[in-house]
Amino acid sequence: MIPLVTVALFLTASIALALAPGPDNLFVLTQSALYGRKTGLLVTLGLCTGLLVHTAAVSLGVAAVFQTSRLAFNGLKIVGALYLLYLALQAFRASSRQLNGGGETQLTTRELYGRGIIMNVSNPKVAIFFLAFLPQFTDPTRGSITLQMLSLGALFMAATLVVFGTVAWFAGYIGDWLKGSARAQSVMNRIAGAIFVALALRLAVSR
Repeated sequence: MIPLVTVALFLTASIALALAPGPDNLFVLTQSALYGRKTGLLVTLGLCTGLLVHTAAVSLGVAAVFQTSRLAFNGLKIVGALYLLYLALQAFRASSRQLNGGGETQLTTRELYGRGIIMNVSNPKVAIFFLAFLPQFTDPTRGSITLQMLSLGALFMAATLVVFGTVAWFAGYIGDWLKGSARAQSVMNRIAGAIFVALALRLAVSR
């Protein structure tokens, strides 16, 4: 069993990391502001599901492949960067009619959830971060390292869910205001597109 002191320290670090500006919380912020709280919360659930994949990968040792294989790392980051550029293109082409729910490109619940999963899983830096972060809070004397890391991964996911869910909820207020201004919607779409391009470039040049 993981000591409460270790759990408290881990949760504190996890919340601080979730609050730090990064691709995932910026993604939640822009999607919530543009399309409302429900969209942001669905994307958040997808992102947290992606964290389950990374936790399992680290626990099984798969993440080590991305740390040691340049080909695997570069391949996955290219996929992630291309997906972000695709989202940027969608944002640049979006109209105020789509934002208000009148367009034909409204995403379904499954598509929004899937968008969050892809966004998280396609970032190899998350897997490597977990590989470096989770083992620091484990101890062989407390039993199975795999079970400890799975438990820590679940705690990290819970902290992320709370932080990102809060971001999505409050960003939704911006979305309510945007729906009353076509010009503001256009500007916000351009900002979201620029953020996606910047995140794609950042991921593409990462090592």
